[in-house]
Amino acid sequence: MTVAVKFFASLKEQLGCDGASVEIGEMATAADVWLQASGGKAMPGNVLVAINMEYSDQNATVHDGDEVAFFPPVTGG
Repeated sequence: MTVAVKFFASLKEQLGCDGASVEIGEMATAADVWLQASGGKAMPGNVLVAINMEYSDQNATVHDGDEVAFFPPVTGG
């Protein structure tokens, strides 16, 4: 299945890209998508995940055509 991936803020800088389209197995989680899209790099512990623009858990199942976004925690002031 194909999943659209987006990286934001410092993750975009660390990985050198703002997103990709990845092919992943039928039973995949957001964490699996990260591994595929990041070239096997470990996901930082504080990364937020959104699937189809809704906050989600990194262990949530993704489906064909989903958009998975990864971004660092947002702080305000």
